[in-house]
Amino acid sequence: MKLIDLKLKSKKWLNETLFFLKKNKPIFKNKIKKISSALPIIKKAYSEKKLLITAALVAIFLFWIISYPFLSLDIAKKNEFLVVEKGDNISQIINKLVERDVLSDVYRFKLLAKLTNKSESIKSGHYFLRNNTSPIELLTLLVKGDGILYPITFIEGTTFKENLDKLKNNSLLKKVIPYNSINNLKVRLGINQKFIEGLFFPDTYYFYEGTPDIDILIESHKIMMEKLDKAWKEKTPNLPYKNKYEALIVASIIEKELGNRDEANLIAGVFVNRLRIGMPLQSDPTVIYGMQDQFKGNLSKQDLLNDTIYNTYTRNGLPPSPICLPSFDTIEATLNPAETDAFYFVAKDDKKSHHFSKTLKEHNKAVRKYQR
Repeated sequence: MKLIDLKLKSKKWLNETLFFLKKNKPIFKNKIKKISSALPIIKKAYSEKKLLITAALVAIFLFWIISYPFLSLDIAKKNEFLVVEKGDNISQIINKLVERDVLSDVYRFKLLAKLTNKSESIKSGHYFLRNNTSPIELLTLLVKGDGILYPITFIEGTTFKENLDKLKNNSLLKKVIPYNSINNLKVRLGINQKFIEGLFFPDTYYFYEGTPDIDILIESHKIMMEKLDKAWKEKTPNLPYKNKYEALIVASIIEKELGNRDEANLIAGVFVNRLRIGMPLQSDPTVIYGMQDQFKGNLSKQDLLNDTIYNTYTRNGLPPSPICLPSFDTIEATLNPAETDAFYFVAKDDKKSHHFSKTLKEHNKAVRKYQR
């Protein structure tokens, strides 16, 4: 029953619709004519609007691409470090940068790398990214391989052992030094001297993570030899040193005696005076160096009498090697000593400056005054 009612109602609605259209046929014809006449104008207006929109989109896209290399990237503490592993390709690197919110998309940086022909030139390393760095600056950084440089400092007055321990304990350096064999190390470094002490220049050296530790020693030794050569060429004539190595030994002793660097030339003058007349250098730092681990912080009279190859109280002349790393200023002072009649010096109360004496009597008086 319900289906028959639905069919009847549909038929009735269709008939009524046809009757309405037939009755109003002239009106509908008129409307259709008006709409048809307006279509070309609408079509033309729509085409012009479409063209403008397309041009605007193209302009925006071009600006998006062209301005990109010079935009400032938002880099903060959370994403200022980037590690590029060996074997990483451009896509992997860009994905890292996007994940860390350094880049907003993968497309433009990849396009920039390809257009500049640098996609295959990026170097592995640890990089520090500065805030407001632009994409082109970032790409240049990665291509140059200017990764993070870490410092390690050899301080003047320190020993080879102290600096070797510093290298050994630095987790950023690749360990290749034969730490258990100094002779093997000397061969690797091309050092012919019997002792390795004092042959490295005190300075700050910068390296990338993974740099072989021996590279630091190679560079330090090379610089020390260059500095020593330079100072030797410019030395005062007629000094009591047979060669550069002897001058380096004295420079290392002066380095340990110094409290005030302005006195380096004066101390050098005292040692020159003593060497010229065959007088023992009588330098406490040489005794301490010879004692090695037996020195506990206080030097006794008995220590001065215990003979070692470094004891300049019990032996005339120079010890067999330097006792520390001397600075370039000290090397220059050693080779250009002050002209003085002093043969003695003792530290004053301030522990920085010295009292210089010509005679032993004057010296003993100064010792009683300053070392009561």
